[in-house]
Amino acid sequence: MPVRPAEGAYESPVGRGSVDPVPCRVVVCRDCCCGSPKVTGVDHTAQTARLREAAPVRVSACLDVCDQANVIVVQPSAAGRAAGARPVWLGLVNDPAATEDIAAWVSAGGPGIAPRPEILDLYALTPPRRRAVS
Repeated sequence: MPVRPAEGAYESPVGRGSVDPVPCRVVVCRDCCCGSPKVTGVDHTAQTARLREAAPVRVSACLDVCDQANVIVVQPSAAGRAAGARPVWLGLVNDPAATEDIAAWVSAGGPGIAPRPEILDLYALTPPRRRAVS
């Protein structure tokens, strides 16, 4: 008989076999620009579905970085936060290959657990509340 995760724990849908009480999570902006016809050539539904295969996904209203649509935020797991990781904001995620890179990273544990693939450095952005005032 299979062992079930403790209540409130999350077992990875990709079968990592690990159980984390607070897993790596993904936030996808889907409001005025992100996830809309303004960003052409992207199957927004497929992108969200693919990310859901790798980690829990929350769909958010506008994250206030419309010039970087589609915006995705990867939040560290409890273990990643304990290791000092902070959320990673990614913008202009409009290519299926970038979505695959994000899915692979979060499947491996995400921020603080698995090194961020160098290719995702091209998508990294500073969240609006942390932008320097000129």
